[in-house]
Amino acid sequence: MNSPDNSVLILGGPGFIGYHATRVLQSQGYAVTAVGLPPAPEPGLFSAETRIVLKDLNALADSEVLDLLGGHSAVVFAAGADDRATPRRPAWPYFRAANVEAAQRFFALARKAGVKRGVLLSSYFAHFARTRPELELAKHHPYIRSRIEQEQACLDAARPDLELTILELPYIFGAMPGRVPLWRPLVKYLAATPLLFYTRGGTNMIAVEHVAEAIWGAIERGKAGERYLIGDENLTWVEFLDRLGRAIGRHKRVFTLPNWVVLPALAGVKLLHWLQGKEGGLDPVHLLELQAINTFFDPEPSRRALGYGSGGLDQAFVQTVAACRVSR
Repeated sequence: MNSPDNSVLILGGPGFIGYHATRVLQSQGYAVTAVGLPPAPEPGLFSAETRIVLKDLNALADSEVLDLLGGHSAVVFAAGADDRATPRRPAWPYFRAANVEAAQRFFALARKAGVKRGVLLSSYFAHFARTRPELELAKHHPYIRSRIEQEQACLDAARPDLELTILELPYIFGAMPGRVPLWRPLVKYLAATPLLFYTRGGTNMIAVEHVAEAIWGAIERGKAGERYLIGDENLTWVEFLDRLGRAIGRHKRVFTLPNWVVLPALAGVKLLHWLQGKEGGLDPVHLLELQAINTFFDPEPSRRALGYGSGGLDQAFVQTVAACRVSR
């Protein structure tokens, strides 16, 4: 039985963020149960003290999930569908089930099991949906709508006994052994293309180790019901591609394209999805409006509140590039 004061269950624990969160939490004296779908992590990837549970919680009865959650002082939801998914059209039922309903049930059962602290890993898209209402992000993007509804559903499910903290995450870089990062297509583009073309705009980015530290900080000192905007450096796309190119060892000039030049290609992607009977979590055409602005923010308030670190982004770029070269 886990100690009631220092045991954490991470749903999605065997994944990229979960792996780094496990390492940070264990370094701070926490016992960690990492729950995820098969296949099993490679031998030696996690410490011998880590309890690995390979089960689909959505396929388990409530009583089975309650047994699994019992004895933990905190839980982290680091699972669900990400914005790259292109399910059958319409996409909303898929994202609602994976992100809203699954997370809501998870925290409701955690509260019932007596868990006192919870952390939901969300997206900074939810922040920009609140602060830039003119973009109508929830209307155009099923993934972003799911994140907005997920946050409120989980807050409602956790009350009044489980103190839930929400981390809204930006672009994350780094690597874990045996896992190819989602950045591989971009890295291949940079490595293979003599001239680089990209949109205007930019965004915030962070090394995965600091996300893991923010999860620990949220468990230790996060305020119930609070949404923390997690991040580190604000970079334009030109600055980002320059630094990622240096990590590849190929410095290249980046040409910024106006929206009207990029729009036909994105419309073609949307048409292809439609012909395939699919729909993306992010609408390619409407995403351009968000992509081409500076989605910058000040991470200092959340850093002060949760105590996570900064820096190391160039090293995270190097690690990302190295992991992208691993063949499957």
